[in-house]
Amino acid sequence: MKFRRRERRLAESGPYYRQRGWQMSAGFLAVVVVVGGVVTALSGSDATTGRANAAASEGPLSRPSAPGDGRPQGCRTDDGTDGATDGGTHGEPPETAPEDVPETVPEDVTWRPLGVTKVPVSASAGPTLIQGPLWWCYAHTPTGAVLAAHVIPSHMSGSDWRTVTEQQVVAGQGRDMFEFQRATVRDTDAPNGAEVASYAGFSVVSYEDTAAVIRLLLKSTQGYAVTTVSLRWSGGDWKVRPDDNGSLHSPVSAVQSAGGFTLWGGTT
Repeated sequence: MKFRRRERRLAESGPYYRQRGWQMSAGFLAVVVVVGGVVTALSGSDATTGRANAAASEGPLSRPSAPGDGRPQGCRTDDGTDGATDGGTHGEPPETAPEDVPETVPEDVTWRPLGVTKVPVSASAGPTLIQGPLWWCYAHTPTGAVLAAHVIPSHMSGSDWRTVTEQQVVAGQGRDMFEFQRATVRDTDAPNGAEVASYAGFSVVSYEDTAAVIRLLLKSTQGYAVTTVSLRWSGGDWKVRPDDNGSLHSPVSAVQSAGGFTLWGGTT
């Protein structure tokens, strides 16, 4: 595709713990800054501070799902707002054809501060419940997956990252590796004056009832960049599915334009 040919991947070399891709997985976009056109992350050799080693606390996604609808207790969303081909039944997501993925932003989206960045939230598509560090209960739709791809990784710069990881990242080798790597990175709960990339748009690469791949468009004073987040429907909600190497998203690549993305507009 013409759009893909415009991408310029950022070369990585050296030990994994010094590679930008790993560092951005640990702190994700909330602590990503752009310096001289090169994407880097705010971390250092003495970065293990604050609550990096604090234990995760129990949350709603570690409890049994409510009987009947497969959603955790208290979680309700509008799962018929993405132009589905079939309304489905209570507790079952409607069938979604490829052409039904969102091409416009939800009308009820607002932007809320989260750590050092801002993220989109929707009263209909989620996260509809906020309990401490957990922003959860996303619609079982492409739009719900899009919002989860923005919100969940953006928690990972803060001091409650272990709780979010335990509840909203798919268990396995990838999560174990992420936890091991993230423990070496400084917690950042608030803006510190550095330039932070903002969310500018998205595209749905693929979607089915059990999995989704979402591409995020980032914007800074240096231009646009893209990264991809994979998700899985697990335990009655969307969760980030990390790579086996612990990355929560694909390597960030610079792009020349916003072509091919649904733009959030001036709400950021």
